[in-house]
Amino acid sequence: MMSIETMYTDRSLERLELPGADLRLAPGWLPADEADALFAQLRQDIPWECHRIRMFGREVDSPRLSSWIGDPEAVYTYSRTRFVPHPWPASLLPLRERLSGALGVAFNSVLANLYRDGRDRMGWHSDDEAELGPRPVIASVSLGATRRFSLKPRAGGASRHLDLPHGSLLVMAGDTQSAWRHALAGTARPVGARINLTFRCVLTSASG
Repeated sequence: MMSIETMYTDRSLERLELPGADLRLAPGWLPADEADALFAQLRQDIPWECHRIRMFGREVDSPRLSSWIGDPEAVYTYSRTRFVPHPWPASLLPLRERLSGALGVAFNSVLANLYRDGRDRMGWHSDDEAELGPRPVIASVSLGATRRFSLKPRAGGASRHLDLPHGSLLVMAGDTQSAWRHALAGTARPVGARINLTFRCVLTSASG
């Protein structure tokens, strides 16, 4: 099997030291003007929804707006809810193609999250659903306000924190999802809106 090292062609990605993980960050992966334009366009183009998620045995509104987007067969189950993908908006297709070329992964889906202000957040979790396979490559593009992304080892230990600025690319691969959980905490500080795009490859009958 081709290693993740040889698949990457984008040399702006810097590997971060995280035991048991393959984590890479390029803070200015998208130029500021391109990131500005994409942020504004996606706020209009994406069909934002308030998903229902299961927490502590009951269903509640997710503390952010989201949209599951992808190829027709990229059906995904999260928090016991089955998501059929929305079609790709034209404004996302060039980014999908660029990421696939840079990382050597045929991404067929993306989870888009809109954090409207500091109160919107994402709880601790791993992207370890069966549809993603045992060692998924997840490409996370951040647009808008800088927010703090946290990781903590599943076996216990200290958390790590990363600030993800406008236009940044974070790639999680290898055993990252099996060894670590991640979250985006809320904040009382005044912060603007942020869009996060996590590109994934959902395993389908066609992909084996």
